Amino acid sequence: MTANLALMIDQSDHVATAFVPLAAGSAIAVAAGSAAYRVTLRDAIPSGHKFAVADIAAGCEVRKYGASIGRALRAIPAGAHIHLHNLESLRGRGDRS
Repeated sequence: MTANLALMIDQSDHVATAFVPLAAGSAIAVAAGSAAYRVTLRDAIPSGHKFAVADIAAGCEVRKYGASIGRALRAIPAGAHIHLHNLESLRGRGDRS
């Protein structure tokens, strides 16, 4: 288990952000407030990108910094990379109608 490789800001967050590139299969520990997760990454996570700390249902609002950053386009399992392929902004990207 490796620590301090990713950051989760608020205990209500669904995601953590990688400080460095993280390899698929890595076991990562993150915590915020009373929430603590141990996640095995399903995907490689580039530095600065997000990964799910717990399973996220399709259509669920996704939280980062304690605020909604968008909605899951499909079910996202814990440890999966979160980016444009599975998250849509609630403000609208302009390329999806």
